[in-house]
Amino acid sequence: MPTALIAEDEPLLAAALAAELVRVWPELRIVATVGDGASAVDQALALKPDVLFFDIRMPGMSGLDAAAELADAWDEAAKPFPALVFVTAYDQYAVQAFEAQAVDYVLKPVQTVRLARSVEKARRLLDQPARDAENPTATHQTTLQATTDQLRELLAALQAGTGAPPSTPTTPAPLRQLQVSTAGSGGASIRMVPLAEVLFLQAADKYVRVVTRQGEHLLRTPLKDLLPRLDAAEFWQIHRGTLVRADAIDTVQRDEAGRLQLTLRDHAERLPVSRLYAHLFKAL
Repeated sequence: MPTALIAEDEPLLAAALAAELVRVWPELRIVATVGDGASAVDQALALKPDVLFFDIRMPGMSGLDAAAELADAWDEAAKPFPALVFVTAYDQYAVQAFEAQAVDYVLKPVQTVRLARSVEKARRLLDQPARDAENPTATHQTTLQATTDQLRELLAALQAGTGAPPSTPTTPAPLRQLQVSTAGSGGASIRMVPLAEVLFLQAADKYVRVVTRQGEHLLRTPLKDLLPRLDAAEFWQIHRGTLVRADAIDTVQRDEAGRLQLTLRDHAERLPVSRLYAHLFKAL
């Protein structure tokens, strides 16, 4: 009996989706319904469902970010990554990005006919003979890699505003320095840190850590707002919440679990590399 997890922050919409699934996929068993991205990741890792229905917009972590974090933590040796279906309110530009990356989605309010198409696609994926191949671990790795590639391209497309209307404002001017908070004997103050001094930027609760060779500071601007103003060739995204200065990278190593970690010159902290961005280090 196939299993599914629903992540939707609006209880009535979650109930409506569950009711439609009973109609179009009677044998499907819904093992959990959660209302935020972090819970979706935790429950998916614990329950290992066959199918995920993730709402795009949820409190805290979005459905896309939750899927990316789940893919990074998934143990492909135990089970193939679930079939993934995003649920979204109608947004023609977001839909264009989904279709360009062949990522499955259904629109709110959920329509039976459209949901049935997603169910059929998920069924075909679950029934693939390749899942019973002689080397299932390799097959699972291939499935997970395909999913991470899709998610990475989709996140990049949405961040770049793929398909945005002509009236969308132009990209803000590139950053040259950051206004960070510092604490001193006279209380809090603002310091200007040249971008050339920054080793890496890392999201931390409501702030962003700005780490230099001399120390670290806090920035209130969300990382997602900094991304469009940074040179992608200069700062590499290696994790959902981490950007690293490329020319500061010293070593990249793979641990016993197959995870990548990197170290920077003149800095002792090790930084994990997400599966979504492991392609930056293809030699490993």
